[in-house]
Amino acid sequence: MSWRIRGSYFESCNCDAICPCRRIDGTPGGRSTHGICMGVLSWLVEEGDADGVDLSGLPVVVACRYSDDEPGSPWTWILYLDSRAASEQRAALEGSSPVASAAMRRPLPWAWKGSELIAVRPVAIDVDHTRRRQRLRIRDRVSVRIRDRYDGVETVTCVIPGHERPGEELVADELLVEDAELAFAYRGVCGYGSTFVYGSLDSPSR
Repeated sequence: MSWRIRGSYFESCNCDAICPCRRIDGTPGGRSTHGICMGVLSWLVEEGDADGVDLSGLPVVVACRYSDDEPGSPWTWILYLDSRAASEQRAALEGSSPVASAAMRRPLPWAWKGSELIAVRPVAIDVDHTRRRQRLRIRDRVSVRIRDRYDGVETVTCVIPGHERPGEELVADELLVEDAELAFAYRGVCGYGSTFVYGSLDSPSR
């Protein structure tokens, strides 16, 4: 499958800001703040397709957990897809999105680590990626609200959108997941906002 997508990205996890997983002033990241990381990642596709299936305007969300002390620190995650998407769009996102494919230019943690995808849920996703005011809501399951940027001068990058892409550390007012398979709640924890461009190895650059 040939695919290429670009858009905006934001996340929040239970680490203190600045999240120690980030690259800070060029120094590689390390262990999470508490040894167990729980968070929500979100992508909003602005433009792109998979084998001609248009994916523009569709959000993708992941709720996840991993432990630094578990051998290999494998990810456990739930994939949320937009219920408005047509069946071929959902199939493309589930099979070729940044959260499901290892055939991308930049391997993401669940591509090179062990991982367990425990559920794929088509849901109504209310998301806004406005800079420093990002928010996300999946009724009865997920809520994330960014308060503002982190007040610091450090240069911070993240492996998921890509260290070559500029972004900024954020602080979350709320990070909440209430799913049958995964549940946690935090306030005042870290966040991150950036942009992304992903594509399969045979996808032309543009």
